[in-house]
Parts: sequence; C-alpha cells; structure tokens
Amino acid sequence: MSQATLGDDEELFGEAANEMREDVESSLADAWAALPDADDIWDTDADNVLGVLNGLNSALEAGDAEENLRDAKKWFTMGQRADAFDDADDLEEEIADLEAAITDISEAGEQVGELTSTIPALRGTLQDAGPGDEPDAADDADEADASDEVDEPDEDEDEE
Repeated sequence: MSQATLGDDEELFGEAANEMREDVESSLADAWAALPDADDIWDTDADNVLGVLNGLNSALEAGDAEENLRDAKKWFTMGQRADAFDDADDLEEEIADLEAAITDISEAGEQVGELTSTIPALRGTLQDAGPGDEPDAADDADEADASDEVDEPDEDEDEE
C-alpha cells in the first residue's frame, strides 16, 4: 500500500468517527426532545382524580425516546469498539442520564397505571361502606319495637 492510500484511510476513518459522534449526538437530542414536557405532567384540566390520573398516564409516555436512545447506544458502542472517539466521556454520561430519565418516566407511568385501576375500586368500596342509605342496627331495633307495639293486642280489648 502506498503512503497516499494510508493517508486517505486515516482521513476516511476520521470522517467516519466524526459522523458517528454526530449520529450519537443527534439521536440523543431526538431522545431528549421525545420525552414528555415537564408542564404536561404537572398541569391538568381534569375535574376529578381519575381524570388527573388518566391525563398523567398519557403524559408519561416516553414516545420515541427509547428508540432514539437505542440508536445512540448502538452508534456509541460501535464508535467505542472502533476506538473512534478521542473523548467519549460526555456521550457516555449523557446516555446514562437519558437512560435514568426514561426509567423514571416508565416507573412513574407504572405507578400511575396502578392508581388508575385502584382509585375507582376504592371509591366504590367507600361508597358501599358505612351506614349510607341502609338503616343501621339501632334503626332496625326501633322499627321492630314499634311493630311489636302495634301487633300486640291490649289486654283491655280482650275483656270487652
């Protein structure tokens, strides 16, 4: 191989390394952009708790962030193995931060999903619990005493 060919290969490798880094950075930027907006998980227009939970559950979708993170990790791994990055600590740190954010969003979504199914059942339990519309035992006893008084004939009436 000639010197010119080796020089061209080194230049091509440098270009490829730069493009790989750009791909990683672009995928990371797309992933961050795909995460829910902070206001979307904080503000609500719902009239009740179930509406709030349903809205929050919808807002806690990572969307395309997971796929973009996967692309970033794929190109980052390829670049690392090829020793293409002079300094990749910043990329590695950003990947870890993004992974943590996606995990937090996913875990919060699972918790909200559990509450979304639990709260209506709890409401039903509380509506059915306690005296509510049903008379309590003391009312039953009073009604029984009143009916006993009406049903029993007086002794005076039998003597007449």
